[in-house]
Amino acid sequence: MNWIYEPWPWYVSGPMIALIMFLLIMVGKNFGMSSNLRTMCTICGAGNKADFFRFDWKAQRWNLVVVLGAIIGGFIGSELLSNDSSVAINPDTINDLKTLGFESAGSAYLPTEMFSIDALMDVKNLALLIIGGLLVGFGTRYAGGCTSGHAISGLSNLQLPSLIAVIGFFIGGLVMIHLIFPLIF
Repeated sequence: MNWIYEPWPWYVSGPMIALIMFLLIMVGKNFGMSSNLRTMCTICGAGNKADFFRFDWKAQRWNLVVVLGAIIGGFIGSELLSNDSSVAINPDTINDLKTLGFESAGSAYLPTEMFSIDALMDVKNLALLIIGGLLVGFGTRYAGGCTSGHAISGLSNLQLPSLIAVIGFFIGGLVMIHLIFPLIF
């Protein structure tokens, strides 16, 4: 029964994602998580302050079910179907991260040095999280969607803007990890 605690292989999870995308395309829907944040802000009344949030959020209720499913699925996956909460990363990467001060590398899902409650008391960590959040929010709005929306839904629909966005995401990730990250830590 140990197999139940292992990650699903690509040849199972990949076709399942493809099936969901096929069903969404057949009913004329686009998948993306950032649109859910817009919907939740609209529900909370953000449309009173900004035109961007003035839209019929009830037409997006189906997408809120996707968020609920992701939360429930994540909980089930991490609490009931996993025996290890760490991420399997290359030992060389673990050593590199430890030299940068991330002692939890390879033993925790997120680096506790940056994402624990205690880390929020550190001004540098708090500033990095706020600036990172603003940049992700700006980038998502500027790109017209998030990584999941462009990489899964947009590419499934053969949209050129999504291909350009995904290439940009990868270039940005490479620049961040190889040039900017070492300067910060």
